[in-house]
Amino acid sequence: MARGQQKVQSQQKAAEKAAKMKKQQGHSANDQKKAAQKALVHACAVCKAQMPDPKTYKQHFENKHPKNDMPPELKDA
Repeated sequence: MARGQQKVQSQQKAAEKAAKMKKQQGHSANDQKKAAQKALVHACAVCKAQMPDPKTYKQHFENKHPKNDMPPELKDA
């Protein structure tokens, strides 16, 4: 059994460890992948690559598929 100063140090160490674990909760790789996947809402009609916004999608289409006709949703973007 720890007494006095040892007990206080052990309690502080346990509290720091608990706080660190609580802070890390919700930041796992799986949670980050799910959040990133939600942001990718536009998919290329040709290669199925996913992009977060129409501007990026248009740049992708112009650079990667110049011979293909541009999809109607990108013509006004």
